[in-house]
Amino acid sequence: MSLSGPSTDSVIQIRNLSKVYRDFWGRPKVKALNALTLDVRPGEVFGLLGPNGSGKTTTMKLLLGLLFPTEGEIKILGKSAADVAKNERIGYLPEESYLYRFLNAYETLDFYGRLFDMPAAKRKERSEQLLDLVKLAPRARHRQLKEYSKGMTRRIGVAQALINDPDLVMLDEPTSGLDPLGNRDMKDLILDLKKQGKTVLMCSHLLADVQDVCDRIAILDNGELKVMGRVDELLKAQDETQILSSKLSPDAIREVEAVLKKHGANILKVDQPTANLEDLFLKTVQESRERPGHRTVKEGTAS
Repeated sequence: MSLSGPSTDSVIQIRNLSKVYRDFWGRPKVKALNALTLDVRPGEVFGLLGPNGSGKTTTMKLLLGLLFPTEGEIKILGKSAADVAKNERIGYLPEESYLYRFLNAYETLDFYGRLFDMPAAKRKERSEQLLDLVKLAPRARHRQLKEYSKGMTRRIGVAQALINDPDLVMLDEPTSGLDPLGNRDMKDLILDLKKQGKTVLMCSHLLADVQDVCDRIAILDNGELKVMGRVDELLKAQDETQILSSKLSPDAIREVEAVLKKHGANILKVDQPTANLEDLFLKTVQESRERPGHRTVKEGTAS
């Protein structure tokens, strides 16, 4: 893996970043990051992946200026990570949203809009836009957040992160607590943010979500960068070739196999492509709403 040098137009530039947590006596205890170098480019969706303890959350906190690096340099939106002025252009969704339980959705967004000195009319307009964007049901908007499910709380958390119309959106486990429909809505929202020209940095343990929305990814382990690149290139099997055709007759399949074997191919599998479970779930729900009472049962008996 080769890493390019500094890029002046990168939204995020990280160079040789290390973070050591120390004990009460100042002695090194845990090295959370070790010489991390990467860039996040304008208008892309970048996935930061890794097992628990790999350094993802530490990286997020360093970018926001909530922690200070032991070594290395961070530039974010052209400013030092320690410059709090940059945060006016950043939207952040933490893994656990810190929201006031006794406020409703409108009051929550109005509160965060005030933190950015938004005028009252703009706060009201922006709140309506965002609640529609995250598809929070109208009947839930006047209820206190303490009554929300985790999925509803996640939606209002995303709206809060977007209240200032940020250039950079940082999402930590954005689909956590969402059902499959909410999960699809969230991924569509991330792709819509990209269409708007915004840059998105996201952490997630749900790799299928990352594959669906991210342009590039970095995988960390034990605080070190192990892999970085475009998702499509990293997942492409270099030593296999796939041929996709409309349905063939058994005789045609045998003829194709014979030709491939003649040219030295080792045929590993011949079957029909399958959709993933998310696609099946969403299709089933959509058809259920379009055709009430219709059922498709693949098994011999239905329970």
